[in-house]
Amino acid sequence: MLGLTAVQAFQVLFFCVLPVCVWVAWSDLKTMKIPNKSVITLIAIYAVVGLLVIPLEPWLWRWLNFAVVLAIGFILNAVANVGAGDAKFAAAAAPFVKAAHAPWVLPLFAAFLLGAFAAHRLLRALPFVRRMAPDWVSWTRKDFPMGLALVGTFLTYLALMAFPPFLAGFQGALGSINM
Repeated sequence: MLGLTAVQAFQVLFFCVLPVCVWVAWSDLKTMKIPNKSVITLIAIYAVVGLLVIPLEPWLWRWLNFAVVLAIGFILNAVANVGAGDAKFAAAAAPFVKAAHAPWVLPLFAAFLLGAFAAHRLLRALPFVRRMAPDWVSWTRKDFPMGLALVGTFLTYLALMAFPPFLAGFQGALGSINM
């Protein structure tokens, strides 16, 4: 371990996963698929970089988050038509999240899901936007590219942990919440 503070560790993780998250969001919008390579890359970042910046015991315990979210994702894929790529991406992102933060990460995801859905539906209804990306499959599909909401939730969580002023502003906007 490199001996970083928790804030510094989250900053390193944030900047390491940012390009992967851009890739996932773009791919899901364009093809309605989250590439397995992006999921494997995210897991590799946690496995290698996480081990360098997170103390060993919490790093090991957070792999349980991966297993639990993957199991839930497979169940949701079977019974609720949640995409397999979405389930795998959520599982790959889960070890980055402290288990104690799950009670507020889930409402954050719900907010991103609603916002991303509304924004996607609004933007796809605008002809000039569709002309900018005419080959995006998500413009014409009935289902929704949930990777967009997953990426937004994941990056926002990491940003809240990595940049204390952002967290303070978020807490102020929502009232008194403990994180």
